[in-house]
Amino acid sequence: MPETICLTFDFDAISLWLARGMATPGPVSRGEFGAHAIPRILKLLRERDITATFFIPGHTVDTYPAECAAIAAAGHEIALHGYVHEPVSKLDRDAELATCERARESIRKVTGYEPRGNRTPSWDFTSSTVEVLLELGCEYDSSLMGTDYTPYYARRGDVADPAGPYRFGEPTSLVELPVSWSLDDYPQFEYLRTDTGIMPGLREPATVFRNFLDDIDYMVREEPGGVCVLTFHPQVIGRGHRLLGLERFLDACLERRLVFRTCLDTARAFSTGGTGV
Repeated sequence: MPETICLTFDFDAISLWLARGMATPGPVSRGEFGAHAIPRILKLLRERDITATFFIPGHTVDTYPAECAAIAAAGHEIALHGYVHEPVSKLDRDAELATCERARESIRKVTGYEPRGNRTPSWDFTSSTVEVLLELGCEYDSSLMGTDYTPYYARRGDVADPAGPYRFGEPTSLVELPVSWSLDDYPQFEYLRTDTGIMPGLREPATVFRNFLDDIDYMVREEPGGVCVLTFHPQVIGRGHRLLGLERFLDACLERRLVFRTCLDTARAFSTGGTGV
């Protein structure tokens, strides 16, 4: 069976900057561009008959209901991504659950979609996250990095004791679709200057997408039935030269023995058959 690509978009919009305490017009306008780019991205996907997964904070759904409704109307999956892109490690269990419930309600109200997946903002995680997601009825998460091409079942009850070996907890029914910073557009492209440092970004798309394609070619050669999760952000990838790079990359993928699937379809295939396809 062909290998799987999960094409994902984190539609953070303004919430990303609010979570960083950057609420002045400059950074807010960077988030606004994410909404401006949504029609471009939907057109690109429609032209290639690709169905993607959009992880959308509740704040984005409430701020840009028309764009989020258009994503749902185009048949793409919508999944949880916090409310205002909060790092979950700053929340206790009750607050983490309440945040996810608020985000879920926003998605339901605006799009009519029932989210069954989750990606934590900035791929943060807590000892409560798995239990919270199971309580919400989620079937998968896509925030961890324990493998590269192999879905696995997220654990609960891990114990990190510096005085002894790491103790692994028990697997749950929550499917983990692994991610990687090396397959994320944000650190590759986005320029960010703060009081504590600079993230240079601004790399040439051809170089970045060549690396992405090499990861996929390795999967095809060495990991039969593998799953590769790619992460993009509309406010990053939506710039013209980057979209051209994404178009070329997707066209190269379509020439290979690959299938594009949503995260939910991929997680369900893994749960029922033990593989990503």
